[in-house]
Amino acid sequence: MVETIYGCKWSLTVYQLLANGINRPGEMVRNVEGLSTKVLNECLRKNLEFGILQRIEYAEVPPRVEYQVTAFGDKFLRILEQLEELQQELAK
Repeated sequence: MVETIYGCKWSLTVYQLLANGINRPGEMVRNVEGLSTKVLNECLRKNLEFGILQRIEYAEVPPRVEYQVTAFGDKFLRILEQLEELQQELAK
């Protein structure tokens, strides 16, 4: 799981966007140069499958979809942060 998520260069970008309050797919694509809708959807799908993110659908016209980090996702992201800190220590 960690390899799949960490190996996808866009997952970390998506987590950063969510942390900054950007939780709608169209808004994500507009805020990140080089990120396509197709790649974003694949990334979001993987994160949904692992239970890191949840999809919230609103019954509105036009339809609105938002993503947010789950409780499990919060724990997972803390672990990723610790891995990043370890990597930085090794680089010293």
